Amino acid sequence: MRVKICGLCRPEDARVAARTGAEYGGVILAPGGPRSQTIASAERILAAGQSLVRVGVFVNASVDDVKAAARALDLSVLQLHGRESPALVEALRGAGSWRIWKAIRPRSGEAFARGLERYAPVVDGILVDGWSGSVAGGGGVAFDWSEVARHRDRIPSGTEWIIAGGLTAENVAGAIAVLGPDTVDVSSGVESERGVKSAAKVRAFIEGARAAAISPGGQGSA
Repeated sequence: MRVKICGLCRPEDARVAARTGAEYGGVILAPGGPRSQTIASAERILAAGQSLVRVGVFVNASVDDVKAAARALDLSVLQLHGRESPALVEALRGAGSWRIWKAIRPRSGEAFARGLERYAPVVDGILVDGWSGSVAGGGGVAFDWSEVARHRDRIPSGTEWIIAGGLTAENVAGAIAVLGPDTVDVSSGVESERGVKSAAKVRAFIEGARAAAISPGGQGSA
């Protein structure tokens, strides 16, 4: 079970994520949000979490802007969290060695299935997040686990399956049991205040995810 700590805003939080065993560290590169980073601040954050796989989160950015940021920050994963088209994904795939994750924020199981049909053939990972009309992600909003789980077997073999949206140390085991992800992704669920990660909550989340993954019924597909 892999863990991504997203919405990193401080170098010290990236160090905590790396030290406690997270695989991925995410920075928000879409402007205007409460956790948004510039290229300069993102580099300081990611450099502090040396062992973390670098993930940049984009929302409706152009191909050129995503490529420029990805190269400047040496990103390994491009997480597209807006209304990006499959054609844009294809353009990015041919421009670098990075992996591409597409976020789907379904309001129903059927909406998730439609998103899978559209994006699964062209991405390396499918991330499902809770729907919110006010923010593109990081709002701590959960999705209907059981509705999405009905379509779990439609995810192609070899495509990373990431779940986010309202996860905490208290509920991550339940989400893993229902959805069987490869990776769990958390931002606000491990914060002491907006943009400030709690070392204790990060540690508890990672421990809870790893324990659930090795318990009966909790093993992900990785």
